[in-house]
Amino acid sequence: MAKKVMITCAVTGSIHTPSMSPYLPVTPQEIADAAVGAAKAGAAIVHLHARDPKDGKPTQDPDMFRKFLPKISNSCDVVINITTGGAPTMSVEERLQPALQLKPEVASLNMGSMNFGLYEMLGRFKDFKYDWERPYLEQSDDRIFKNTFKDIAFILESCGNNKTRFEIECYDIGHLYTAAHFVDRGLIKAPFLIQSVFGLRGGIGPHAEDVMHMKRTADRLFGNDYFWSVLGAGSNQMYVAAQSAVMGGNVRVGLEDSLWGGKGTLAQSNAEQVTKIKNIMEELGLETATPNEARDMLQLKGKDQVNF
Repeated sequence: MAKKVMITCAVTGSIHTPSMSPYLPVTPQEIADAAVGAAKAGAAIVHLHARDPKDGKPTQDPDMFRKFLPKISNSCDVVINITTGGAPTMSVEERLQPALQLKPEVASLNMGSMNFGLYEMLGRFKDFKYDWERPYLEQSDDRIFKNTFKDIAFILESCGNNKTRFEIECYDIGHLYTAAHFVDRGLIKAPFLIQSVFGLRGGIGPHAEDVMHMKRTADRLFGNDYFWSVLGAGSNQMYVAAQSAVMGGNVRVGLEDSLWGGKGTLAQSNAEQVTKIKNIMEELGLETATPNEARDMLQLKGKDQVNF
């Protein structure tokens, strides 16, 4: 079992649209404030997307990231993790740019192409403020999130000289085998962070057996070369995280993955979710890692080696 549990907070992402919650960070200042708040609440790592402040649409414009990354870095010691996932509507070249140019300590990387179904949210959220939101959800029943072997290699090779480590996102069992393939090719080097994703339509489910199957498979493939973390989408967030922790894993929460603070109640901040999972960890007798302890665990290059 890990000596301390790393908490990652995914502050804002491409799954939810602004009309779904008034608490979802959209502007650069809101994203910066949310990330700093999550860090103060106990997150060792913050996972960051950017949004166009005019309408909240996901963007991978590096200049938009530059509007909030220095504010976060100057305010706290949290490890900054930049997405290369962006949104399923973007090209891999577009998705790569923030991590390539800004050279963070950590970047996320999806391990396979998949159906990425968000259309069921239309049954829960009916009124939208911006024109892009409804079609974005509706069209996801015919959308593939493209992450081919060539795409994955392109991202890994492009960032190879940046000393950026990757949060390896695995939405299904086959993605673990894809990660192992890139370990064998020497493009992913230990120690690495496997982030198993549960409960998103198109990926593995959130059942306890699914969580155990992911962990058993990762242990067999990677042995002591990796750290395991989980995220549960939507209402699955807290109980999947708690199961991971008691199995020796790490956890990810945040408004990218779930808008909820409890049944039928919107979380009012990322910090609220971080505080909740930290309290659960402490009730289980577990300690949470500081940012610098996370840096030591993952052998990161340090915040003074980034390009922002």
